[in-house]
Amino acid sequence: MTLQFEFDPTRLNRIATWMDRYVSDRKYAGSSVLIQRGGDDVYFNATGLRSLEQDLPFERDTVARIYSMTKPITSVAIMMLAERGLFHLDAPVSNFIPAFNDMKALVPGAERIDQVEPSQAPTLHQLLTHTSGLSYPFNPGVLPQAMDEQDILFKPNQGALADMADRVADLPLAFQPGARWEYSVSIDILGRVVEVVSGKSLADFFAEEIFSPIGMTETAFSVGPEQVDRFASLYTPLAGDAMALNEASTGSDTLRLVDDPGKSPFQNADMYSGGGGLVGTIDDYMAFVDMLRRGGTCDGGRLLSPETLKFMMRNHLPGDIASMGPQSFAEQPMEGMGFGLGGAVVMDPSRARCPGHVGDFSWGGMASTFFWMDPVADVSVVFFTQLSPSSSYPSRAELKALVHGAMIT
Repeated sequence: MTLQFEFDPTRLNRIATWMDRYVSDRKYAGSSVLIQRGGDDVYFNATGLRSLEQDLPFERDTVARIYSMTKPITSVAIMMLAERGLFHLDAPVSNFIPAFNDMKALVPGAERIDQVEPSQAPTLHQLLTHTSGLSYPFNPGVLPQAMDEQDILFKPNQGALADMADRVADLPLAFQPGARWEYSVSIDILGRVVEVVSGKSLADFFAEEIFSPIGMTETAFSVGPEQVDRFASLYTPLAGDAMALNEASTGSDTLRLVDDPGKSPFQNADMYSGGGGLVGTIDDYMAFVDMLRRGGTCDGGRLLSPETLKFMMRNHLPGDIASMGPQSFAEQPMEGMGFGLGGAVVMDPSRARCPGHVGDFSWGGMASTFFWMDPVADVSVVFFTQLSPSSSYPSRAELKALVHGAMIT
């Protein structure tokens, strides 16, 4: 049953004040937010600049790095192939990427990368749910340190996806698959599975089978020539690498430029990162979210069945994320939050300490972008900005509070 309520326009306008404050406090250079109810726009606002250096405004058609908001799209691609009967989710990834045969995992309490024991290859389901034993170089631990030393991060200029996937398989897992939840490059590995199964590059599969039917003409792994003037700069408040969370230290400049649109590797990407490689506009991403809201259908046809979407947006963990012993960075709170296929699922808003409804489906990106879809209120929200890391400020929880504060029953 859909919640019956009205949006209070005065309360919605608090969002603009909040966004302006982030800009005036030099937390974000600029940002935009789009809210839909039942697939129709009810609120949009953009403020600040997409480039401080060139004094260019952050606008509705600004092109931004969505980083990990690529993950739900890759998860949809996997489920599209699963619906065709091409594999089942308990299949080991080694069925598709032979380098994952004869896997090893670090022994509990390992202090060196060579302290290992035999392990099964993670399954597709474990990859989808971040219980695979893989990790990210910005997480704490022995495996992340090795990944950092070997620069395994699926950056846009790091070459072929197949080669990087094999490099991931050369390292041991952080733990036995299924034992814990840890945010990881799992979805990048699934991007390679999409390539192997479909016979297409991930870029072509996205373009032909997801973006074209949805009408996402502004989303890709590389910034198009016609988009260069609209591509936003990326900033960080950190003194060092904007992705090096283990060594994070605040710098003197809260908006230090770290990726200049004129020199960005996103202008000619050769790595198709299913975990974090896409750039696009806020309207394009809302079109993707609306496809989820509509149960897998869009103006260009049907991508998934409603039953598959319901399956994806259920919690697939034994409990909440916090109960799975995570030691990693994540794009969401962990208490009261489960994890589905491609995003987080609210199990208990009170334990998540953020207004919302049971079943809210969401995820974010390292540049502080965020989306959520609320099936109870039939509300979808997409927020764009360009500041890394996303843990810098509590903007996501604040935005949810603002949106729920404008719902008057």
